[in-house]
Amino acid sequence: MVKIGDIELGEFPLLLAPMEDVSDPPFRVLCKQQGADMMYTEFISSEGLIRDAKKSVQKLDIYPEERPIGIQIFGANLDSMRRTAEIVEEAKPEVLDINYGCPVKKVVCKMAGAGILQDIDRMVKLTDHIVKSTNLPVTVKTRLGWDDDTKYIVEVAERLQDVGIKAISIHGRTRKQMYKGQADWTLIGKIKENPRMHIPVFGNGDVNSGEKALEMKNRYGVDGIMIGRASIGYPWIFREVKHFLKTGEKLALPTTTERVAAAKQHLEHSIEWKGQVLGILEMRRHYTNYFKGYRNIKPIRAKLVTSHEPEELFSILDAVTEIYSEEGHLLDEARIHASYPM
Repeated sequence: MVKIGDIELGEFPLLLAPMEDVSDPPFRVLCKQQGADMMYTEFISSEGLIRDAKKSVQKLDIYPEERPIGIQIFGANLDSMRRTAEIVEEAKPEVLDINYGCPVKKVVCKMAGAGILQDIDRMVKLTDHIVKSTNLPVTVKTRLGWDDDTKYIVEVAERLQDVGIKAISIHGRTRKQMYKGQADWTLIGKIKENPRMHIPVFGNGDVNSGEKALEMKNRYGVDGIMIGRASIGYPWIFREVKHFLKTGEKLALPTTTERVAAAKQHLEHSIEWKGQVLGILEMRRHYTNYFKGYRNIKPIRAKLVTSHEPEELFSILDAVTEIYSEEGHLLDEARIHASYPM
């Protein structure tokens, strides 16, 4: 049984990675329904939270049905991160997670996110400070290092464990790589081989199928897997991975009915949580994956990503069910072009 502190997550848990403008409550609920064992919020700026910025505060929202959940924070200032930890504790998540992996320039330039990988001593000091500032279990998400010359993650993981973190998730790329190239899990495996390590180690990067998950589990001995980009618009990745790990067999792809129902639930909750304008806007990144592989879907997708009216969007989604069979094959190409001209 894998545990973060006293939180039991099962034998080989699957975690939803924290993704900015993606892993919000409406999306997290869908992933939970499809088998994700642990959720993480979008990362929250410590400076934004202590200044009561609306967007930062809203990210503390948790739906009861998505627990257990970790609230992820980022920042570089010791006092700000301490105060943020106190605010997060009041929101009552199961876990507080520290982001040491975000590679985005505007975060990194402030020595936050992956930027702190340039100063490991500061990273350890900041982590120690946060652990001592909260009663919540503290976890960390990070990368292999800043670049190919600074892949110190085996030592870093041990030092972070020594100051009290309860689990670590590692993306198998450096900051310099961003999301390019292939994720390298070799050093993640080295961490698991370290006899001093006793906290759960979760691997992250390029897992997009049950076969890949099983390969990473067997080859590197990780305690679980964190899935990010493969889940965008495709929450079924969690049930597919779980089924393959259990049976060695692939699940049938989600039907058109399932895809439309998920897209509609996602859209409805997105509008409820963010308001109509932002809720509709931030749904657009998901539509491609919801209907990936559908022949001649382009004119429908074009409507989905340009419409601003909820009624029209729900109508378009209903039309997808009518036009496509359960296997996702086109029933009547003429009907698409008649209803949704290019």
